[in-house]
Amino acid sequence: MRAVVFDLDGTLIDSAPDIWHAANAVLQGEGLPLVTFEQSRGFIGRGARVFVERMELAVTGSNEAARTDHLHARFLHFYERAHENTRIYPYAAEALEGLRGRGLRLGLCTNKPFGPTRAVLEHLGWSGFFDVVIGGDTLPVAKPDPAPLLEVLARMEMGVSDIAYIGDSETDAETAERAGARFGLYTEGYRKGAPESLFHHFLFNDYRHLPDRLAELS
Repeated sequence: MRAVVFDLDGTLIDSAPDIWHAANAVLQGEGLPLVTFEQSRGFIGRGARVFVERMELAVTGSNEAARTDHLHARFLHFYERAHENTRIYPYAAEALEGLRGRGLRLGLCTNKPFGPTRAVLEHLGWSGFFDVVIGGDTLPVAKPDPAPLLEVLARMEMGVSDIAYIGDSETDAETAERAGARFGLYTEGYRKGAPESLFHHFLFNDYRHLPDRLAELS
């Protein structure tokens, strides 16, 4: 194994509170009903556009293209600034440092748009930490299409057999399966179903265990 590629939201960081605040800032500004934290958390996973579509449907009962476009633009405005309550999952930072110390390269493949991704990485002190960063709007398609993950590999000049992918959700599991990648499922993120029901090579709930689980794949 030469590299490990990570998802971001729900995998390395818990950003759900900030995403919820951004969503309600948009809705409040538009005079629309607000969403609960659990509703907002359930909308996460398929990128900002799908998040907004789900939010719009929940509060209005329908999706209208022009309104969706407007809400999406407003959401991105708040989303890029929404990181004050975002936290790194316990021991994730130490695990990343340990993997780098072993000579492994690190990639990031997220459905979060690139602008908010860059902003939160700067906020966390992780600017330049990952060799390659692919956001949800870097390519014309987003996860679970395997193209973003494969783009990370292409930019690293590696094949799928050279890496493991780490994520937390149904979207990540499907991405890994379609790409033919080895997949570790972090069980403390935004997954909706039972972890055993998802494609995976291993499960883990504590980042202190990740290096050993990855070593078992090699």
